[in-house]
Amino acid sequence: MWFFENIKNKIVGNPVTFALDVVLTALLIYGIIAFLKKNNAVRLVLYILPFTLIGVVLSSPKLDMLVSGKILSYTVVFAILAVVLLFPQETKRGLLKLASPKDTHEAYATEYAVSDDVLHHTISEIVRASQNMAKKNVGALIVITTQEVPEHILESGTKLDSILSCALLESIFNTKAPLHDGAVFVRGNRIVAAGCFLPLSQSTTIDKELGTRHRAAIGVTENYNVLTIIVSEETGVISTAQHGRINRYYDSQMLTEKLEQAYGLKAVKGGKNRKKEG
Repeated sequence: MWFFENIKNKIVGNPVTFALDVVLTALLIYGIIAFLKKNNAVRLVLYILPFTLIGVVLSSPKLDMLVSGKILSYTVVFAILAVVLLFPQETKRGLLKLASPKDTHEAYATEYAVSDDVLHHTISEIVRASQNMAKKNVGALIVITTQEVPEHILESGTKLDSILSCALLESIFNTKAPLHDGAVFVRGNRIVAAGCFLPLSQSTTIDKELGTRHRAAIGVTENYNVLTIIVSEETGVISTAQHGRINRYYDSQMLTEKLEQAYGLKAVKGGKNRKKEG
């Protein structure tokens, strides 16, 4: 009865503080349950809730159980720590999502069948291949997608579903290879298809010195939420296109950062900075 008497006293004494306390507690519990449900670990709630209730009871000053009551009264803290330790990858993505603009949240919500370490390795392979092709003035067009690729675009090329590697990318874009003229679609750590044809941008603001490959790279980003990497065979310049805007003269560090953002491995800068691109 002490618990309900205490609640009654708080309601009468300071109703605003009590209401705020209830709302914050409810939001915290809801957040934990929603996170666990999203990661198929909702059964952990069956263990967390009983410990929470036991903690509330044992923390009563009337029972005078100082040690066990104090430990169990911090059950929610332990639950949060457990979630962070059990789901470090998902927790990190959640924090990066909060730190990034809303129009980039899809990247952080995308689920891949591989770990973040594998994605980092994939990024390094893409960067290395881009740099190697740039040095040899080998043209390339790589599309990084977080969503399902439209079937009509995939059917315009050759479906591969192969694990991405630097050597494989360079082989595809070799000028003597049959698929070198089209675009490569990449999702996660896999090359979905190669030799794909993309819609050309009809924008009149594109620099006239940019050719068909660059127009195709911009065109696909006008229609779909993807990131494209372009290597110019005339100049060897590495560029990226996203949201219908193109940015040129990328070095390895800049390209790595851009890819980490596209894969949801790094927070995107604020909206004002992003609008300056292009």
